[in-house]
Amino acid sequence: MIPTLQLARKYTSVFIALFTAIYLAASSAFAADQNLERELEDLSPTLQQAIASVNVVQLLSRNHYRKLPVDQEHADKVFQRYLDRLDPNRSFFLKKDIDEFQRYREKLASSLKSGDLKPAFEMFNRYRKRAGNRARYLLAKVDKGIDGINLKTDAELVIDRKDSPWLTDEKAQRELWDLQLKDSILSLKLSNKTDEEVIEQLKRRNTNLLRRLHQSKSEDAFQTYINAFTSIFDPHTQYFSPQTAENFDINMSLSLEGIGAVLQSEDEYTKVVSVVPGGPADLAGQLKPGDKIVSVAQGKGKLEDVVGMRLDDVVKLIRGKKKTLVRLEVIPGASQSQTTRIYEIVRDKVKLEEQDASKKIIEVKDKGITRKIGIIEIPTFYIDFRAAQAGDPNYKSTTRDVRKLIKELKKEKIDGLVIDLRANGGGSLQEANELTGLFIGKGPTVVVRDSRGRMEKQEDPDPKQVYDGPLAVMVDRLSASASEIFAGAIQDYGRGIVIGSQTYGKGTVQSIQPLNHGQLKLTLAKFYRVSGQSTQNQGVLPDISYPSLYEARDIGENKLPDALPWDTINPVKFQRYGDLKAYLPKLEKNHKQRTENNPDFVYLNEMKDYLTRYENKTKVSLNEEKRRLEIQSMRSQRLAIENRLRKAKGEGLLNNLDELEEAEQANIDKKDKKKEADAFVKETGAILNDLIRLENQAKKPAQAA
Repeated sequence: MIPTLQLARKYTSVFIALFTAIYLAASSAFAADQNLERELEDLSPTLQQAIASVNVVQLLSRNHYRKLPVDQEHADKVFQRYLDRLDPNRSFFLKKDIDEFQRYREKLASSLKSGDLKPAFEMFNRYRKRAGNRARYLLAKVDKGIDGINLKTDAELVIDRKDSPWLTDEKAQRELWDLQLKDSILSLKLSNKTDEEVIEQLKRRNTNLLRRLHQSKSEDAFQTYINAFTSIFDPHTQYFSPQTAENFDINMSLSLEGIGAVLQSEDEYTKVVSVVPGGPADLAGQLKPGDKIVSVAQGKGKLEDVVGMRLDDVVKLIRGKKKTLVRLEVIPGASQSQTTRIYEIVRDKVKLEEQDASKKIIEVKDKGITRKIGIIEIPTFYIDFRAAQAGDPNYKSTTRDVRKLIKELKKEKIDGLVIDLRANGGGSLQEANELTGLFIGKGPTVVVRDSRGRMEKQEDPDPKQVYDGPLAVMVDRLSASASEIFAGAIQDYGRGIVIGSQTYGKGTVQSIQPLNHGQLKLTLAKFYRVSGQSTQNQGVLPDISYPSLYEARDIGENKLPDALPWDTINPVKFQRYGDLKAYLPKLEKNHKQRTENNPDFVYLNEMKDYLTRYENKTKVSLNEEKRRLEIQSMRSQRLAIENRLRKAKGEGLLNNLDELEEAEQANIDKKDKKKEADAFVKETGAILNDLIRLENQAKKPAQAA
């Protein structure tokens, strides 16, 4: 796991050029070589797809946790969701297209039930036609050169047009495309590209976009449409085409040699959905969820622009034999700018041992007393199922490894223990259950409620309590699923305090159902804590909160459309170990006093405010001079924040932000660098130390009696 301060810098340094380009998804220029000049051929559905669509509708209606009728109300929602997927920035369709599509909307409920895919395909074909028109228009503009394009006006571009009215006619459409082209040109110019390089990159990049339109398959239309339907049930219910299902299976088994990242297509970009713990990308410490891959190179070869390329083609470029180098040019996802970085990753297989839990000890001084606090970092809830099923007595799992680490820490006579689950996206439910059992004697750990309302308790399988001392659990916005089950159980039992930020809120159970054509992943159940609270949507709320650069509005289950709601059931019977709430006011007071002037916490709060200011921008200037001044202002603000931190720590001041980026890259490149406790770990140790002291003070009167 990357130390908090380093993580903060990684997720915020890209904002220095925020206004260089925001939301480039709609600012494309298409090249039109001889092979791409031909008219786009209409796509048609197959019988296999029609059968699969009926199967999907029936499976979801019968088995999904959320019971939704296929009526006109929900058909209207599917219709709108499909439009949003085809034209999220409202740059392609005209109002007359939408008016014409209304006849499909009115019959959509019956079309879904009968497997009639004609309406969906006609809308998809219209989208391709409009996108092709846009391609040729912008290509003609670029072919004339960019010298005549006025970048001195006071025009502005709306960043996100998803709620804007549909364009009234072709004239309004061309005016929008002109603005988007200006934004694209400005973005590249302000990234130090020459005019020739700008023209070349726009032509090359947007040739991919036009080529993708020609390479569209009926499966693309079908998958887009069916997932517009599945998404109204919840964001984790999804149809996989045969090709996508194959890639999903590969990602789940982690068996293919590559970089260990799950990718998806978003507008013209290939976006990183998640980075597999222990995989090559994770170990390199650079690629992050939300990053957009714009170019790929084999070894030290030339970067190949992949914007607009089909996802499966991009995946083929990134995958390769182990021990070979792949270079990725990415737009870091912490901003929506086009400022790029080059990441080098050596391909390999994901190794289970790289996901292992690990330990360290930090010391906390308290009025002449030095207490040892053990830290166990768990990157994922893993288990070697094959070895376990084969009867291997030494199979690896999170619980087995943590049990061993606890024994080692107890030999070193620790005074308290911290379980670090930051950025732990979950994994095995069995392991979450058994890991909880290490810290309680016996009892339930989580309740699973299925679509029929049936409840099933997961119980601690081992009544032995491996560790009964003072305990804290660290979480953040990326802690999800199994992490939330464990943290929620520890909090409910009163076994420890939860410290960090609100967790992700992924509290649902999915299952894969095979179809005649592809697969369906659907939500079947929800998780509930023993206290009766759902972990869905709300997640786990910490007892002591830390500043978070993962703004809740950007990351989290409650920000996904149609996420299942948070709710409660009756609590199950369990025996609490105590009530730590009585200590929280004092712990909170001490925490605030310690961190008020702590350089790292001051830095994190300043960076959070800095990002928030620029995240809330809704428009971007298309005046080159204004954009340059805005970038300079942002760089100056960022440099001042960095230098305040360095001054507080007695480090040399930076002359410019390039020096910071060089230092960060140098740290990443050091293969032998030691993992130091970050500011959050140190403060968590201090909070746990306070809890130990308060509990000891509470015991003294009883001992005297």
